[in-house]
Amino acid sequence: MATYDPNNRPGPGKIMRNVFGIFMILIYVGMGILLYMNFFGFDQNFAWVRWVGGTLFILYGIWRGIRQAKGIDYNG
Repeated sequence: MATYDPNNRPGPGKIMRNVFGIFMILIYVGMGILLYMNFFGFDQNFAWVRWVGGTLFILYGIWRGIRQAKGIDYNG
């Protein structure tokens, strides 16, 4: 007899978590790219903020992508 596991059920909740996760990955990587391109018009004195911030956003987006692909991006 199969046991019921409420954390592993298919349905709109799991689908929406996946859609939201992919959306947030795109937001983080896109924000990093926009910082690299100086889209927000930072002064030359704050170029280091662009590079550090852009790198952190892209790395975190990649990390979230890895967690999303492995299925460990949420607790259930």
